[in-house]
Amino acid sequence: MNYKWILFDADETLFHFDAFKGLNLMFSHFDVDFTQLDFIEYQKINKPLWEDYQNGVINAKQLQNIRFESWAEKLKVTTQTLNRSFLMAMADICSPLPGAKELLHNLKDKVELGIITNGFTELQQVRLERTGFQDYFSALIISEQVGVAKPDRGIFDYAFEQMGYPEKKDILMVGDNPHSDILGGMNAGIHTCWLNTQGHQTPNGISPNYQVSSLNELNTLLTG
Repeated sequence: MNYKWILFDADETLFHFDAFKGLNLMFSHFDVDFTQLDFIEYQKINKPLWEDYQNGVINAKQLQNIRFESWAEKLKVTTQTLNRSFLMAMADICSPLPGAKELLHNLKDKVELGIITNGFTELQQVRLERTGFQDYFSALIISEQVGVAKPDRGIFDYAFEQMGYPEKKDILMVGDNPHSDILGGMNAGIHTCWLNTQGHQTPNGISPNYQVSSLNELNTLLTG
């Protein structure tokens, strides 16, 4: 493959994102035993908020605050305190997905690498430093800073500007989320690769150029 730029999603593409484990650790700092039942209730609020965020209905700050409102009231702390503690807990438990380090190492001298993530600034920077990945990437695009989230074309246009406007045929977007990553890349006019580790059916109207089940398979595809 003759791509000059490869853009990656972050959560569940390069890094494990175990929200329950992170919340469990975070709430332990407030002497709360956060259970699976608590997590189910949390996700009833959190998941629709993420959909609203990706669809431009709410902004990053609203998502971060609303999802912790009930817990903030219970614990008599601010939502910002809980959100910051959660992001730090996620940084503490962060680990790369299998094959991520090898893939980035093999690509770094062949192509330019970037990240486009709907995650939050506070977590991304710490995570890249702790994993030693920060030196691999020429562009780090975070929706919280841009003001729009994938799949909005605006975040891709912002990325292209940061990248110096390479030709779109020279760019590949890799991600695990068919809606935000693959549809987002399609709408932006670039090639896409779906990291489909769970073997899901391709949603209607979404057509990745490539599909892989692991980063090791992607490594073979791109460098083999």
